[in-house]
Amino acid sequence: MDDMAQALLKRLVRRIPSHKLQPTLEKWGRMEKAQLESMDFTLSKYSLTETLLSICEESNWNTKHITELELLYIIDNPNVGMWHAYQLADPEDDAHTVELMQFKEQFKSHLTELIQNVSIKIKKHTDEAVWIRLAWGESFSRPNHFRPTYVVHYLQSPYVFMTSLSSKRRPLVYQALVFATRYQSVKDANLSGRKLGAIRDLLMRQYEQVFPSKFPSHITENKENAKNPLIEQEQSELSSNRVQMACEAFGGGKLPELQSAVYRLETKFRGYAKNMAQHKEPFKCVVKFSSTNLLESLRNCASSGIASTPVTPLLSSIPLKGRNYFVITDNGPASSQTLQQQK
Repeated sequence: MDDMAQALLKRLVRRIPSHKLQPTLEKWGRMEKAQLESMDFTLSKYSLTETLLSICEESNWNTKHITELELLYIIDNPNVGMWHAYQLADPEDDAHTVELMQFKEQFKSHLTELIQNVSIKIKKHTDEAVWIRLAWGESFSRPNHFRPTYVVHYLQSPYVFMTSLSSKRRPLVYQALVFATRYQSVKDANLSGRKLGAIRDLLMRQYEQVFPSKFPSHITENKENAKNPLIEQEQSELSSNRVQMACEAFGGGKLPELQSAVYRLETKFRGYAKNMAQHKEPFKCVVKFSSTNLLESLRNCASSGIASTPVTPLLSSIPLKGRNYFVITDNGPASSQTLQQQK
């Protein structure tokens, strides 16, 4: 067992929570029953690491086997970084016939032609997702397994999700994906988030989308203290309308947990200040909304009256278009009211 494999195993054991270590090793399937039983998972991480190192030495496991263990853990715990969504475009006639073995062979062969020092590990998950772990090396150096790239692709679909992919390596992965999937190009879907499941569900429309035409009004907390029944009725109707419009904009079920939405504005100044209106260059600014669950927050703001209703299309288009990055420009030189969302 070389130094790389030992260091990788030590780092991986530190990352895996103690209560998940045993299930992960069992799912790995490389340890015999006696080896698993010899481990006391109530001990410290240091003791467990030393025991695992000795077992790996006895079994002659190397970096390949440790990266396999890491891939299994990441598949079950994918919220490890910022995921970015991409969409394959212009499929060829036989794109829908690509199967797993064909995809694996062609992706590996093409990527290794483009760059020699790269480690590729591919595994299909139970939800039909193909997981790819890439470790990159330089011209005269081995692949760096401490900074891998993860790529997730659903066969028979045009969607790809990536994390920890540098701009330098992105064209290489694009070419390998296009070659292996029988598409012509890859484009940015302008959707990102820390939770892979959330951006996947939003882009692939896999979440519960409920758009009710009627929504029950809020229950009055204390009817006895209501001084004016007419005011109470009017407020109840307004509250019900706000909830209905919020649900029509974002849906009534559980929403994907996005953390942010970014709007980049480029527009000409129009107003009474002549010195400002004479500027030829457009004004540019960036507005970013952040929350632990952005869509749920926006829906609550609209239904509670904090945000005005009906909900502006700029916000309601996040779940509708499956994007959280928008560029807004003037639609024309004479119109300041119409905005166009560009890709």
